[in-house]
Amino acid sequence: MEWLIWLGAAVSLAGLLGLFGCIIKVWRAKRAGLDDEGLREVMRKIVPLNMATLLLSVFGLAMVMVGILLG
Repeated sequence: MEWLIWLGAAVSLAGLLGLFGCIIKVWRAKRAGLDDEGLREVMRKIVPLNMATLLLSVFGLAMVMVGILLG
């Protein structure tokens, strides 16, 4: 089940990169000096993406754990 470990690591890494992307988008929005409503709009768009990438990372780590347990 070594392939499951590597696939899970890749999925987890993709989720981690997505999380860093969300952090960068929010950081750029803060630096842009948006007003409160503009910043809220950016956050409204980022939160679902953030949750999806976090879930992707968790699934990847679960795949790694299953691969270790089966291997």
